[in-house]
Amino acid sequence: MCGITGWISYDNDLTTQRPTLEAMTATMACRGPDAAGSWFSAHAAFGHRRLAVIDIDGGAQPMTAEHDGRTLVVTTYSGEVYNYRELRAELARLGHSFRTHSDTEVVLHAYLQWGEACAERLNGMYAFALWDPRTEELLLIRDRMGIKPLYYHPTPDGVLFGSEPKAILAHPAVRPTVDAEGLAELISFTKTPGHAVYQGMHEVRPGHLVRVGRGGLTVKRYWALEAREHTDGLDTTVAHIRELLDDIVARQLIADVPLCTLLSGGLDSSAITALAAGALAARGGGPVRSFAVDFAGYTEHFRPDDLRGTPDGPYAHALAEHVGSDHRDIVLDTAALMDPGHRAAVLAARDLPNGFGDGDTSLYLLFRAVREQSTVALSGESADEVFGGYRWFHDPAAVHADTFPWIAAGIAGRFAGGDAVREALLDPGLLGKIDLPGYQARRYREALAEVPYLDGDTGLQRRMREVSYLHLTRFVQVLLDRKDRASMAVGLEVRVPFCDHRLVEYVFNTPWSMKTFDGREKSLLRAATRDVLPDLVADRVKSPYPSTQDPRYAEALRAELKELAADQDAPVRPLLDSGALAEATADGATCDIRPAAELALGMNAWLRTTGTTLRL
Repeated sequence: MCGITGWISYDNDLTTQRPTLEAMTATMACRGPDAAGSWFSAHAAFGHRRLAVIDIDGGAQPMTAEHDGRTLVVTTYSGEVYNYRELRAELARLGHSFRTHSDTEVVLHAYLQWGEACAERLNGMYAFALWDPRTEELLLIRDRMGIKPLYYHPTPDGVLFGSEPKAILAHPAVRPTVDAEGLAELISFTKTPGHAVYQGMHEVRPGHLVRVGRGGLTVKRYWALEAREHTDGLDTTVAHIRELLDDIVARQLIADVPLCTLLSGGLDSSAITALAAGALAARGGGPVRSFAVDFAGYTEHFRPDDLRGTPDGPYAHALAEHVGSDHRDIVLDTAALMDPGHRAAVLAARDLPNGFGDGDTSLYLLFRAVREQSTVALSGESADEVFGGYRWFHDPAAVHADTFPWIAAGIAGRFAGGDAVREALLDPGLLGKIDLPGYQARRYREALAEVPYLDGDTGLQRRMREVSYLHLTRFVQVLLDRKDRASMAVGLEVRVPFCDHRLVEYVFNTPWSMKTFDGREKSLLRAATRDVLPDLVADRVKSPYPSTQDPRYAEALRAELKELAADQDAPVRPLLDSGALAEATADGATCDIRPAAELALGMNAWLRTTGTTLRL
């Protein structure tokens, strides 16, 4: 796993621009703490920061493929291709020779053999750039589900690109600017594919490639969810899902560095941990190492709400004991969550203040602690989107609302630990200017227009295909981006087995009645993995990633918000409703302010530290 960046310029000699490329590459140091590299030609410059996971000695980048002293192709690559061994064997039979044991070199030769169609043969999470000196063309390719990020910024004579916006913003020709649409995207809790918030910048869409040449830039889709008839019966479906999961987990345990799992005690992470434990034992390894996040006093003083009915700790411990994992709890307190350095690190990692408040900070601190003992972690992320796990999947009002179901369920605030509307402190005039409801409605219509159907899709089955598609192409992007930024900020590679495209395609086309055959959420996943789980865990009701319930956290937020209210020079002040701010910070105020305060404070820090200009 790595950080990549680069610059294509057809009107300049980039061999004279080393300081600029090095500045862009330096912003990716957290993503690749093990090594740095660069490659230059007249019109292409690549930078790379490496987190060494496979072929520690031989996988240095940028990497070239050469013949008779001539460079055929260059790549700066981030990610993991889990089927690289099979591809390597196939390419060797076709006459290719290899000098390393890395998946990066396999990608290079796959391009030489199949051109841009090489993307269709890769199984994994990846985002990479290929420069072909023979045609002087750049190819940017991103994995099917968008697990790894990749941004680009067209210029008058080429393009800039990077794993994160900060790499592009380090170029002197690019200034951080956000317009009304960008601000609506930031606040809306929808992650529109391809939208990067900053003006002039784009994100390579999942399952897409971008080709840049002297004639301009073109975008092409190489993968998308398709509607296919599901002919398997229930028993066959469950068995096939288990077969896929066994193969996926086994593939994703390949690493030349210490590996672990992230364990919450929920069905998703428990299934991954149990399957990983079994796969390691079968190959003579183990025990599997697992980590869980917890808050001081959380279990003892837990208060259930409509999202979280139980604390994670007892369930994580039950699973760890069941599979014999080497388990450790990472226990956090309010002081750590409110620490200015930790919150600044989260904002720097995210590039934008669009996160989950203490949920982002705790995730960052969890990953930082995990990185002390492991370089790679397997996560249960995305199972809810694939198998229909969220509660609003089963709420008729949210399902049939004429908007994104999670917005109808009012989830943006509650994921951040409260019930208040996130934009409650923003100025009404500002909200009118960005027209958040109109923006969300437009993005919703665009998403619906993409949904593939079968002729027989009617009624609830048709609507649940839509709901699944919305989650697999929009909602999951919010969580995958959060996971990637928090983990790579500390040099930890997090793999997501439930995002394997084979599993996603198969379950997407499974009828909704089969996905809920036992009257519960994630029926198919539970049935496919129950034999490796204790009943306590297998029967647990879905509980999202935890948020601290310590009242001192909300009090600390209110105190910080009060300081902001007293600072007339705070850059976010013109964007806030002075009346709402006064009410929220008044002595004795008891209103729920957590999500709104997190957004306001985050935007203030973002504007102050990045110098972003708002053009509204």
